[in-house]
Amino acid sequence: MYRFIDHTADTAFEIVAETISELLRDASLAFYDAFAYVEELKADTIREVHVHEDSVDYLLYSWLNELLYLFDTEKFAGKLVEVEVEESDGFTARGVLKGDILSPEKVKMEPKAITLHNFTVEKRKDAWYAFVVVDI
Repeated sequence: MYRFIDHTADTAFEIVAETISELLRDASLAFYDAFAYVEELKADTIREVHVHEDSVDYLLYSWLNELLYLFDTEKFAGKLVEVEVEESDGFTARGVLKGDILSPEKVKMEPKAITLHNFTVEKRKDAWYAFVVVDI
């Protein structure tokens, strides 16, 4: 589950998920929802993402940067996201993104950077919580 947070100059969202895999999936969906008209996308273009980091917070940060890279370089936005995270010598995320190459009318706004401003990833009781700000 994700929801957008009012932010003065950027886009911000928070995610609450039961697992790290769901956290990355929902963060991906929030990212795409913020910057593309997802309801207008097809799901016929596939991209795979693979990220390895020592901590969950850097895993999410690196994951979102991979999504930003695909958005910037290919104008790719995902509609369906599958992510599996393995914990062994750090955290490895492997995902399959099904989406579309964006035409200009399917872009809401252009993201510039995933920021570390107030970036948070933490375990809260039985759920994972994250807060992300994206520079626009």
